[in-house]
Amino acid sequence: MYPERLDQITDAQAKLLCDQLRADIVESVAKTGGHLASSLGAVEITVAIHRVFDLDTDRLVFDVGHQCYAHKFLTGRGKEMATLRQLGGLSGFPKPREHRSDAFIAGHASNSVSVALGMARARTQNREDYSVLALMGDGAMTGGLAYEGLSDAGQSGEQIIVILNDNGMSITKNVGGVASHLAKQRLKPQYLRFKKFYRRVTEGNPVGRALYRFTHKVKQAIKSAVLHCSMFEDMGFTYLGPVDGHDVAYLTRLLKYAKEVNGPVLLHIKTVKGKGYTPAEQEPDRFHGVGPFHPEDGSPVVPNGHPTFSSVFGDTMCRLASEREDVCAITAAMPDGVGLTAFAEQFPDRFYDVGIAEGHAVSMAAGMAKQRLIPVAAIYSTFLQRSYDMLLHDTAIQNLHVVLAVDRAGLVGEDGETHHGVFDVAYLSSVPGMKIYCPASFEELCAMLRHAVTRCRGPVAVRYPRGGEGPYTGMSGVEGASVLQDGRDVTIVAYGTMVNEALEAARLLEEKGVSARILKLNSISPLDMDAVADCANRTGRLIVAEECVDTGSVGRRIASELAMRGLSGLSVALVNLGDRFVQHGPAAELRQLCGIDGASIAKKAMEVISHG
Repeated sequence: MYPERLDQITDAQAKLLCDQLRADIVESVAKTGGHLASSLGAVEITVAIHRVFDLDTDRLVFDVGHQCYAHKFLTGRGKEMATLRQLGGLSGFPKPREHRSDAFIAGHASNSVSVALGMARARTQNREDYSVLALMGDGAMTGGLAYEGLSDAGQSGEQIIVILNDNGMSITKNVGGVASHLAKQRLKPQYLRFKKFYRRVTEGNPVGRALYRFTHKVKQAIKSAVLHCSMFEDMGFTYLGPVDGHDVAYLTRLLKYAKEVNGPVLLHIKTVKGKGYTPAEQEPDRFHGVGPFHPEDGSPVVPNGHPTFSSVFGDTMCRLASEREDVCAITAAMPDGVGLTAFAEQFPDRFYDVGIAEGHAVSMAAGMAKQRLIPVAAIYSTFLQRSYDMLLHDTAIQNLHVVLAVDRAGLVGEDGETHHGVFDVAYLSSVPGMKIYCPASFEELCAMLRHAVTRCRGPVAVRYPRGGEGPYTGMSGVEGASVLQDGRDVTIVAYGTMVNEALEAARLLEEKGVSARILKLNSISPLDMDAVADCANRTGRLIVAEECVDTGSVGRRIASELAMRGLSGLSVALVNLGDRFVQHGPAAELRQLCGIDGASIAKKAMEVISHG
């Protein structure tokens, strides 16, 4: 059990609490998997925040949200941590529906300051009294939105506290002995107390305010001469730091001071990702997101090593780069996740990690393509959403040959709503000239990626799921569509690894005496409507099965095209995720829950057949 009133514990008790939290986080994540290293690094700042603020009223916006495990423990969810990221269990991110202290959903990065500033301005407009904090970390400062928010917040005059959890990102330090000495003096408690007292006294009358303005100008002149001003101070923040992010007592004192400052404050803390758990400190990248592991040594419960679509993509990229000097690779802070670690080692001069900046990645790729390189930008589907304008404006208008490797397409499982790649079918299909290939096997991924790089012109995307391939391991082609199985009663159209569910549906239907034709779409833009229409005419019934939202789905496009072709007497049904956000949980369970697994497709086919 954790204390209910952290504002009443001593510094010594707070330190012991941090040790207990680390042990509980390691024990919990070892069983369920999750984002370990980031949460371990944020323990002290989380405890300090809970000591100073009442998060049932005060608003804490996480950025990025996987730093929140200590917060979940401290808000009474410790017993539920055994269900972390499981279907129906706790989310791995803050969720307002889960607890009142979770101020805002946080799955993507770089938005916390913008959100927090919006809350602060709402507080001012509504004449309410509460504190607003933004806790940034894990590279969130590499995203451009962070600077848009900081620029506005610094000039806003609002009481807002931005905490920069710096666990290794590149931020220029003040240099020189005098600068170092002055930085330390500015953070001494007696200096902070005097500064607070001086402001209160001088703000009471016109003479005092004039005196404050004069001394403030003198101080700024002296400081600019001997102490390099941080960019945050240039923006308008009261800057505190950098300080030790693992000194819970000192962090508590600084937050108490920051709470009283009448304006925006930025507290810059230095932390160690994976702090307190040796395997995570030694390999923070590996323990950023992990499956279940043995806590005594950090070894995975299920050994890694099986090939995945991401690893096959990385291997293919290495082969393409060895054959062509114009091939280069781009990623947005996910070199290991997208399978480009080996590429980065073998071709360091042709590998570019731009940080959490997908829009920049696509625009940079467009510039490369304009100058005759072939850039391949490997980006998770859910993060590629942030670059939609760049796909249209910078890439498609000039028909530039930018290749998108869209990783984590479809349901990704335990990360939930913010990470499912279920919108790219709609938004990529809306980009004029965009070709979209959908491999269902490793062999098809290799062939389609090679085709996209060496044979295509203009923007092209190859989308594939997280994890490994299913029962289908064939090679049906690159362009157009292919009939995988003949049948007379109903046609099931699918693409990507949903082909496995379609084949399973056909097997179940066969047990009921129903013959199903399986049409596999190798590409979904452009669509091979001649093949679709031919199959529809042969069976008279058509089901389109997809792992994406309904609006903008391939099924909607097919139904519309068939209607425009004047084909009558056809029964068309769509099996997809509908227009909703899908919760977290194992992908196989989610398919069943959402009604897009093989059994659900077979059920839909029987309904279509029974209705004529």
